[in-house]
Amino acid sequence: MTFSIVACDLEQQAWGVAVASKFPAVGAMVSWARIGAGALATQLYANLSYGLLGLEMMADGLSAQETLKRLLVDDPQRETRQVGLVDAQGRAATFTGAECHPWAGGQTGPGFAVQGNILTGAEVVAAMEQAFLQTTGELPQRLWQALLAGDRAGGDRRGRQSAAIYVVKPHGGYGGYLDRWIDYRVDDHPDPVARLGELLEMQDLYFGASPPEERLRLEGESVRRLQRIMQVAGVYAGPLHGVLDAETRTSLNAFIGSENFEERCDVQAGWIDPRCWIFWRTAF
Repeated sequence: MTFSIVACDLEQQAWGVAVASKFPAVGAMVSWARIGAGALATQLYANLSYGLLGLEMMADGLSAQETLKRLLVDDPQRETRQVGLVDAQGRAATFTGAECHPWAGGQTGPGFAVQGNILTGAEVVAAMEQAFLQTTGELPQRLWQALLAGDRAGGDRRGRQSAAIYVVKPHGGYGGYLDRWIDYRVDDHPDPVARLGELLEMQDLYFGASPPEERLRLEGESVRRLQRIMQVAGVYAGPLHGVLDAETRTSLNAFIGSENFEERCDVQAGWIDPRCWIFWRTAF
């Protein structure tokens, strides 16, 4: 009882799944992805073993279509399953069993597979495909735009409850320690796809990065205005002299830590990201 898109960006070496449903915590079951293997969505009467097995098969070099065939062959309930896969080379496959609840179906293209069941109609899958192909930018945003298009085209005909997005890329996680780049779930919400978009905006605010040439130098007027912002925030009690002295540095480091902007500021190097500046001016 779900609609999803599985896709990759081979240039960025990213693979992911976006999914929504009138079902609680759908992301906990449907979404699977691994660097060097690909991504997979298992839904309807979801066989969760498809996730680990499918990723292992694709990691061993099987194509998405070959993996799908092997997953289905020994499953006596295969006609109740719906699956979408994209392998490490961007080859895609989708399957909708004959016993899936209508409307049910899917579509594939280079680097993506879209599928859904108990939908308002085929227009949901068509809208998702079109949005994915027409959206530019990084894979998470393209996945979300596709999910939003499907949701607004009708989505799950029973209504809305949960949505999720899961994307991996090499060293994409916090600090570069993990491949888990994006992992957001809205497990129970009246408009979960919209809320998922808000979480992605938060992800970009805290963990994105503007080009180095756009960084704001910490000197003169910019320092004075930051001192004023920190006064309002209650973390700085010194004068508004526009000098990045020891007291200002100490306060600014504490302020950055309290606001969780360590990834977008470097007081020692003397710069902050302009997104932080805009956020602080609005918030304080």
